[in-house]
Amino acid sequence: MLEVALEREPGQVTRARVDLSPIPSDAALNQRFSERWLKFLLWQHGAWRIQLAGPAEVTSYLERAYDGAGMRAFDAEFMAQVYRQPRFEVVTRRVDELPPAAQVERRLGGNLAGCRIGFDAGGSDRKVAALIEGRQVFASETPWQPKLEANPSYHYDGIKDSIRQALAHLPRLDGIGVSSAGIFVDDETRIASLFRKVPAHLFEARIRRIYLEIAAELGVPVAVANDGDVAALAGSMELDDAPVLGLALGTSLAAGYVNASRAITGQLNELAFAPLDYAPRAARDDEWSGDLGVGVNYLSQDAAIRLAGPAGIELSPTLTPAEKLSELQRKHAAGDARTLAIFDTLGAYLGYAVLLYSDFYALKHVLVMGRVLSGSGGERILQIARRVLECEAPELARGVTLGLPEESARRIGQSLAAASLVEIESRRSP
Repeated sequence: MLEVALEREPGQVTRARVDLSPIPSDAALNQRFSERWLKFLLWQHGAWRIQLAGPAEVTSYLERAYDGAGMRAFDAEFMAQVYRQPRFEVVTRRVDELPPAAQVERRLGGNLAGCRIGFDAGGSDRKVAALIEGRQVFASETPWQPKLEANPSYHYDGIKDSIRQALAHLPRLDGIGVSSAGIFVDDETRIASLFRKVPAHLFEARIRRIYLEIAAELGVPVAVANDGDVAALAGSMELDDAPVLGLALGTSLAAGYVNASRAITGQLNELAFAPLDYAPRAARDDEWSGDLGVGVNYLSQDAAIRLAGPAGIELSPTLTPAEKLSELQRKHAAGDARTLAIFDTLGAYLGYAVLLYSDFYALKHVLVMGRVLSGSGGERILQIARRVLECEAPELARGVTLGLPEESARRIGQSLAAASLVEIESRRSP
């Protein structure tokens, strides 16, 4: 057996254990499986230090994997940056030396009392909504291009502009909730693609605490969460039920989770980097981690494009990735039989992914969204995924719904759910 303790923010420890093969000849198999299992936990929960207890040949293998020159060096460097630590640690202990599980659960979401604003920072537009006692009184969308801008003032002014628009429709402001792509800890921006052009020194000085500083200027509390989690929260509010795992299949794979208490809890849920395919010849993530078999290579537009060649479809190299996906979707809608192999394979990927996710998450609703799910190809993906679950795990298939969120949740539901993130301790009637 292998037991692990993953430490992230102060007071936050996740404990997990898994059985290994007792057969001596399976030592290499145990190493490979343990590395994949641990990496999934790391990207699900987050950690800056991992403590291990188990067979020496497994724990030493994992220590080497995460050292500075090991095969998981990308993951180690990334996590150290997220949690603002000088280095990422993996150490071996006795079982009785592992720290106990501890959750300082900061429940986010489901708060609708008072006068509040929800802001959703997207890559091509910024959305904002104003609510009074849970009733929407204003919503707007404003185009912007944050990924192309290096000047922090562009980002600051854009966020403030959206908030001012909403504030004009409220008698007062009690709190702000923010949904944004990226990783956020204690409402600080640790890593976010929206700010990729901002130089490191300006990111630290002007961007890391941008939402906290804007809220402080307005004299109100703020809560910031990853857009995947907020999408799952929007789905949970639409369904009036939980738990909900949300998956967005687009340029990358985004994910979020709302637990049985209808709250998002601060774990990372970065399933783009979590392993799905354990095969030695699995697809490689060349853009980011260099790892094999991770989620982004199977549940994204790049996965569809990679399958075009084997299906006998040649796509023009002059097309953007989004245009290539659209071309495949147009061919499918037009009845091109070759595209069936592509969308059937994506459906199999999704079905087996949900089967794996059920080992790590309590599942009741899995909401799937993103441009890969558009049109008749998306319908085929869901059909095949449901068939996989019915064949491989009938009991799971009966207990989990797999489908698309309602249209209202897909459009402005994100900013409405974001508004519910912040908890207001005391309030007056408007």
